[in-house]
Amino acid sequence: MKIKVEIDCTPQEARSFFGLPDLEPLNEAMTAKLQERMEAAAGMVDPETLMRAWMPGGAGYDQMRNVFMSAMSKATGRGSSKSEPDDE
Repeated sequence: MKIKVEIDCTPQEARSFFGLPDLEPLNEAMTAKLQERMEAAAGMVDPETLMRAWMPGGAGYDQMRNVFMSAMSKATGRGSSKSEPDDE
């Protein structure tokens, strides 16, 4: 024997029917607080500040630039050491 029950209600109505708490005010408060924090953090998106945060010991932008330049020169050195065929 099969019994099929179909209930047509909104999620809010289902939560109140099962006795679950209304978390909408809490959600709105947390969303507002999160938005305030994100706006405050957006002001700290200065490249120098980011490098200080990402590099250990506050090494900063110069060290990161040196790492990139070293990698680029190695890649370029490998590319230029290959001999190119002459079209003559």
